[in-house]
This record gives sequence, structure tokens and C-alpha cells, in this order.
Amino acid sequence: MSQLVLPLRLADHAVFASYFHSGNETLVATLVSVAEGRSGQGCWMWGPPSTGKTHLLQAVCDRAGDRSIYLPMDMLAAAGPGILEGLGDRDIVCIDDVDRVSGADDWELALFRLFNDLDASGGQLVVSASASQRECGFRLADLASRLMRLPTFRLKLLDEGQLAAALQLRADHRGLELPDETAAYLLKRSRRDMASLYGLLDKLDLEALRAQRRLTIPFVREVLRDSAAD
Repeated sequence: MSQLVLPLRLADHAVFASYFHSGNETLVATLVSVAEGRSGQGCWMWGPPSTGKTHLLQAVCDRAGDRSIYLPMDMLAAAGPGILEGLGDRDIVCIDDVDRVSGADDWELALFRLFNDLDASGGQLVVSASASQRECGFRLADLASRLMRLPTFRLKLLDEGQLAAALQLRADHRGLELPDETAAYLLKRSRRDMASLYGLLDKLDLEALRAQRRLTIPFVREVLRDSAAD
């Protein structure tokens, strides 16, 4: 096994059960199959920020356990491509924001070797990016051709009704009740990206626990007012 030691932890909420998969059902089914060892192709998923790429990669690792490893390039790119050495013996390697290292010759060569090692051992590469393989600017032709072999999925943005449902699913996963009217209130008074909404829900969860209150509109209004004052 790899001797890689990283201070990385999967988020507690990043499981398949807490991901609102409407519009992305085929991708989620593919990732579940990968995580459970029923698919041998891996995949490439892409889309704008806050569409759940990190959530899904971590969900794969949560389901697969020690057979997998999660590598966020926004944190690890500066560490250099040596972090990939020895990972070809993992069943699943999940790389988040792989396009962050596109165009870097040393990284591309390391990714090429990792892909080949996984291919030879029956392992799988699952990656996320902001764009499709063709648009990410990989210069090593052999690497680009191999990445093109991965099944590709574009994540779909949620509409307003789906955002509310996604918030309620996240709340339910945390043991919270988020009424329809409170979810609608939050959407009108916060940024619409899921990272911001989930962060706000985390804060409301903490404040509700402290105050022993339900997530009613008056309580949420109070928390938002106090946050603005701070």
C-alpha cells in the first residue's frame, strides 16, 4: 500500500444518502457501482462550483472505505506529484479538481503513470473537474487519450425547487426538520450556491441545538440578524 500520509478527513455529511441526485441519477448510480466494486471503468465528472463534485467523490470513498483514497488538488497541488507514487495499488483513487494540475508536465506524467498502474491492477480512477477532458488543457497526448476513455458526466445545476429539496434532505440527514416555508425563506435571503446554503444550515443546526429551538422562520430570522450584526 502507499505510504502517503495526509491530514485529510472525509466530511461527515458526504455520503450518497445525503446527496440530492435529481438530474444526476445515472452518475450517482455509476459511482455507487464503482464504490461497491461492480464497475471497472471509473469516471470523469465535471460542472461548475457547488454542484456536488466533492460530495460525490467523498461519498465514493465513504462507501469504499480503505480500498480508496481522496485527493483534493486545491490542497495538494503544491505538494508536488510525488504524492501519487504508490497509489496504483488502491482499488479506487478519487482526484478532486484534477484540472488544477493540467499543463504541468511533472503532474501530467505522474497522472499518466497512475492511470496505467490502476489499469494494470484493475483499479479505478474517479476524477472531478470544471470542464470536460477536451477543455482542460492536458498537454501529454497519451494522458489525454486515456482520460478520454473514462465515462463522462456533466453535473446539472438545481432549480429553486430542487435547491429547497436538497436543503431539506441535508437537514433530515442531520436529524433536523426544515419546513417548506423555512426552506423558502432561506433561499430568498442567502446565496444560492449549495456550499453557502449548507454552511448556513450547519450554523442553524448549531444555534438550534444551543437554544433548543426548531427551525421556524422567526428563529431563522433571529439567527440571520445576529450573524449580520457580528
